[in-house]
Amino acid sequence: MAAEIHSRPQSSRPVLLSKIEGHQDAVTAALLIPKEDGVITASEDRTIRVWLKRDSGQYWPSIYHTMASPCSAMAYHHDSRRIFVGQDNGAVMEFHISEDFNKMNFIKTYPAHQNRVSAIIFSLAAEWVISTGHDKCVSWMCTRSGNMLGRHFFTSWASCLQYDFDTQYAFVGDYSGQITLLKLEQNTCSVITTLKGHEGGLPLEELLFLNVIIMWDIGGRKGRTLLLQGHHDRVQSLCYLQLTRQLVSCSSDGGIAVWNMDVSREEAPQWLESDSCQKCEQPFFWNIKQMWDTKTLGLRQHHCRKCGQAVCGKCSSKRSSYPVMGFEFQVRVCDSCYDSIKDEDRTSLATFHEGKHNISHMSMDVARGLMVTCGTDRVVKIWDMTPVVGCSLATGFSPH
Repeated sequence: MAAEIHSRPQSSRPVLLSKIEGHQDAVTAALLIPKEDGVITASEDRTIRVWLKRDSGQYWPSIYHTMASPCSAMAYHHDSRRIFVGQDNGAVMEFHISEDFNKMNFIKTYPAHQNRVSAIIFSLAAEWVISTGHDKCVSWMCTRSGNMLGRHFFTSWASCLQYDFDTQYAFVGDYSGQITLLKLEQNTCSVITTLKGHEGGLPLEELLFLNVIIMWDIGGRKGRTLLLQGHHDRVQSLCYLQLTRQLVSCSSDGGIAVWNMDVSREEAPQWLESDSCQKCEQPFFWNIKQMWDTKTLGLRQHHCRKCGQAVCGKCSSKRSSYPVMGFEFQVRVCDSCYDSIKDEDRTSLATFHEGKHNISHMSMDVARGLMVTCGTDRVVKIWDMTPVVGCSLATGFSPH
């Protein structure tokens, strides 16, 4: 069922502590139980399971509960031991877990959505359960009465959610690549601002899409963006470590990246448009007039990732990494920018590790430096992240 892998040796990479197997379909969510050797998992196989670590070092399910529909999202509040499970049919179900984690009692069902639930957050102070779904809306419901308080609709299905408990601001990412900042009220909401710049679906924890992470500086609504490009496949989850100023990201190809955010980074430039190469002035293939006047064939347009200028292939024949702008892999740059990049400018500002399974969801117990990953391979893995983020358990982490 499960096996103990290591017992926290020190290294420069994540240490795989345990591996849990037993689900019959993709595991959509896995959460570490704070202050306990336990994990709560939700799966497309319609089960919610609570795994506790036994004296043998193995994890065994103490709770095995079957739902009416595949489980698509989950939230757990440890102090009240309340768990909220989103389903493929659009419903959110609330349960209460006993103190010994051996029993789960049903509380109520919330008719939150008309389609698959994509994310859930519970606010104890407001007594709200907030969720997003594939029905293109965010909803917030009262956990005392079970009544719907409000809904806000988007043009695309809402794929991710973050919530600031102090200000009652909700960040909602949708599949068009837009992030909407909402101020939620008791029975209404107001749109504060929208952040654009993504090209695809957003399974966001802070802000992300496909294999690129974009971090927004929303102070003063300036919308300054920092590009982080280091994954080879779709980014699935992020966690920002406030104390060490690091960003941990996981992708569907099993990649785990730890980004150093405690450095001065350069903002990626906007791509410029031009009818001809901004270096050699040769026309691009749609510039019929210049091609006719100069009796030359048009060239394909490219863009330098460092300066953003529109250039032809001959004037951008070089490739270089440029980590200060977030480009950890080699990208196209124009020849003049390539010459301006020094060897020390290519020093990586992130570390990359292999999770060795398809990761669809990640969460961290920041206080203990532990991370849990799960995926379509039906496997749940528990990692010690302290060797990577450079902070010992004695020092501890500061929850964000």
